[in-house]
Amino acid sequence: MQILASPDRSPHVSQTPIGQPLKIIALGDSLVYGFGDPERGGWVEQLRRWWMSPDSGGHVLYNLGIRGDRAQQVSQRLEVEFKHRGELRNRVPDLIILSVGTNDSPRLGRVDGRNYTNFDEFEVQINHLLFRAQQLCPVLFVGMIPVDETKMPFLDCFYYTHTDQHRYKEATRRACQQYQIPYLDLFDRWMARGETWRQQRLTSDGLHPNTLGYQALFEDVLGWEALSVYTRTTNAFGIGG
Repeated sequence: MQILASPDRSPHVSQTPIGQPLKIIALGDSLVYGFGDPERGGWVEQLRRWWMSPDSGGHVLYNLGIRGDRAQQVSQRLEVEFKHRGELRNRVPDLIILSVGTNDSPRLGRVDGRNYTNFDEFEVQINHLLFRAQQLCPVLFVGMIPVDETKMPFLDCFYYTHTDQHRYKEATRRACQQYQIPYLDLFDRWMARGETWRQQRLTSDGLHPNTLGYQALFEDVLGWEALSVYTRTTNAFGIGG
């Protein structure tokens, strides 16, 4: 397995002074896009609106999530998309929030079929994505959430399991650790809250959060210490920011 060398320098520090509005992109799959939440649009949309409050950082947040994306696809569009987004033309973001990997993990056709993205290939791809992203600006990574295995297969084809999810999220966590990128382990956090809690926060497809699930996800993200560096006040939920 090919692993890119760690950067010779320390991770990026934003050139925009803390306390000044930042230009931020969230890049990833349907978890970023917010699919499953027709009421509030998902956690990224809630964060975008929260940052629009006069009492918050006032940051500009672009949602660049695409349903079904895998690590390789996110990597392919890493720089292409934000260069055409308003305030980001001719400059790099101040922060990139990544969330991808769920769609790499399922098995195709049957529960013991091959993974959609071969595990060794995924390790190379996620390292490549993180390495390239970190060359641009600071990076945060929001991990995947556990599926409801009883609802599989998804679309009569994709068999997601906790075992495979854990394997792929651990590869991502290790890669983030290598590049000193903060990683929010939602998988372990949501698993610890119990099956009943999780089922109440997933849509009927067993894969995507519902409105209640995205609310919980938003609170997890907003309470994350790594993100608090980019916020200025205490939010309505009493979570540090």
